[in-house]
Amino acid sequence: MDDAAVRELARRAGIAVQWADYANNRHDVPLDSLRRILAAMRLPCDSATHLAHSRHMLERQQLPSLVTATVDQSILLPIHAAGERTTARLTREDGSVADLAVRRTARGISVRPVQTIGYHTLEIGPTRLALAVSPPRCLSIDDVAPGERLAGLTAQIYGLRRPGDCGIGDMSGVGALARHAAALGVAALSLSPAHALFSADHSHFSPYSPSNRLFYNPLLADPASVFDDARVERARSAADLDDARAIETEPLIDWPRAARNKMTLLRRLFDDFVAHDLTGTSTTNVAVDFAAFRAAAGAALEQHALFEALHAARLKGDPAAWHWQSWPAPWRDPHGDAVQRFAQDNRRDVLFHIFLQWIADRSFANAQQQAKADGMRIGLIADLAVGMSPSGSYAWASSETLLGGLQIGAPPDLFNLDGQSWGLTTFSPYALREVGFGPLIATLRACLRHAGGVRIDHVMGFMRIWVIPEGAKSAEGAYLTYPLDDLFRLTALESHRYRAVVIGEDLGTVPRGFRARLKRAGIYGMNVLWFERTNKRFRPPSVWPPEAIAMTSTHDLPTVAGWWRGCDLKMRARLGALADPAQAEAERNTDRKALWRAFASAKVADGDLPAADDDRRAADAAVKFIASTPSRLALLPLEDALASAEQPNLPGTIDEHPNWRRRYPGDAGELLDSPDVHKRVSSLVKRGAP
Repeated sequence: MDDAAVRELARRAGIAVQWADYANNRHDVPLDSLRRILAAMRLPCDSATHLAHSRHMLERQQLPSLVTATVDQSILLPIHAAGERTTARLTREDGSVADLAVRRTARGISVRPVQTIGYHTLEIGPTRLALAVSPPRCLSIDDVAPGERLAGLTAQIYGLRRPGDCGIGDMSGVGALARHAAALGVAALSLSPAHALFSADHSHFSPYSPSNRLFYNPLLADPASVFDDARVERARSAADLDDARAIETEPLIDWPRAARNKMTLLRRLFDDFVAHDLTGTSTTNVAVDFAAFRAAAGAALEQHALFEALHAARLKGDPAAWHWQSWPAPWRDPHGDAVQRFAQDNRRDVLFHIFLQWIADRSFANAQQQAKADGMRIGLIADLAVGMSPSGSYAWASSETLLGGLQIGAPPDLFNLDGQSWGLTTFSPYALREVGFGPLIATLRACLRHAGGVRIDHVMGFMRIWVIPEGAKSAEGAYLTYPLDDLFRLTALESHRYRAVVIGEDLGTVPRGFRARLKRAGIYGMNVLWFERTNKRFRPPSVWPPEAIAMTSTHDLPTVAGWWRGCDLKMRARLGALADPAQAEAERNTDRKALWRAFASAKVADGDLPAADDDRRAADAAVKFIASTPSRLALLPLEDALASAEQPNLPGTIDEHPNWRRRYPGDAGELLDSPDVHKRVSSLVKRGAP
């Protein structure tokens, strides 16, 4: 096969055949990688026949089944055979009909601007297509709170405590924290991802490695959102939970043990629900609500619940059968006879997982409703993980829309000389266009349906993402391009439909010009204290851009107290990740002085430089520092409000650091009561008008 032809097909498919490293050295992507990436996009090129077919498929997709447009802007369609027609027929989402003027151009047909946002249908002669018309930008903070600078907190859901939580934080804890924060004037509570994980194996608990982003992790559900306290307590008593109170007081979550307790409680509630609400002559209110939820969630929920039951059965028969790709062929086909027979034979188990999603959905709905009722201007901000596990329920049910055989990650850079592979997959851009972007729209809606905002992890993935063939080194990957304008328009449309602000995590390797695109789309970037600096000085808060969220830190970075103490350096030294620990500590001493000078210049701190173990003054100053930026929203991690030294996650580690296991000290509703914590949160809230 002609190598040049393969490279040309890759370019046309949106695969960059070259990439530049951190030193601006250019690298050619190996041909084998290009072939495997093309194959994952269902564009094979291992023969002349396959190559010709793949070229034809790319040409055919020039007019996707759903076209995106911006309100009040002309719509250009690559149609060149529209006869003598001078109008197009628009059927709006509400059923109303209008004729739109069209004109021919060298690039196709130009259609007069549509004035109404929404999902419509457009007909030009024999051509009929879906049309998504978006507002120019996502919902802004100014739309929510005109002229104000808002303050918010971020929290790891699992870390919040409340009596009876079985050892894992849940939405009752979120509600308690939100209620207390709202009373102090906090406008938003940004949460860790809540996507569905693997109910059959609770040793896989990273919130950023989900099984399915359309559904929730039921371990975060609060049964009291559906059932009264007496009913929940009866189920708890009947469950005979394993040393429940001791587990709830531990500083670190024992995920398998705590999850067994939570699932035992939920199973008892399910059995009671089936016995008293789904049988008998009368229809209870909870049964009606359950039926309504199940009907609204549709086939995607049924498939997820079926996978959960099947995954548990496969693991019970063979503990090594974790990956569905390794199952016998009949079990890999969600629509096959074997799987359908399993569904019939195990109806109760499938129903249990539908029950779990119902409880979880109502838990999140109640928490957001209560946060807004308590006075939060935005309320909860959900977190959308960048990808999903290739072994999860979404990949099993919808593999045709994903990049099978590829993993996403990052190329080698100065901090990760070997690059990164995150063990995740994501949507194929080719498949997205082919199916009218339905999977992306559904994913956005799943995050936004019970939230006032969403944080999109690694938002650069809307433009391009680094893909690596399975088994290959990260350096053997390539950048794959996505239809950025389409994805931004759909995000803006859903943002307005759900009245939710959008934040994009734009840390790391950011393509040139990308942040300007974020700004135009109304997506807020992230300014994090540790990165707002030159080599020798930290930037003053006055020059931080208002179109990005101001933060002291993130879940993947040191807390202020931890950075000041050097806890991150000590941990990296223990792991052998520091070439010269003494030099690293010397550099940190220099950085402490630079940060304190920045604090003093901004008039948020005074006095001599605190000692390395005097982290409280540093934490106080850091909060005031981000509060004085012009950013429309400042988000303070709960860890920094508490002046905690330990960060939730240490990237690059698995068992060496207690990632995603730390619990906050004290009950969620009392965490802000301490005078020091109260003072920090209050100083963040008192930001004034811009």
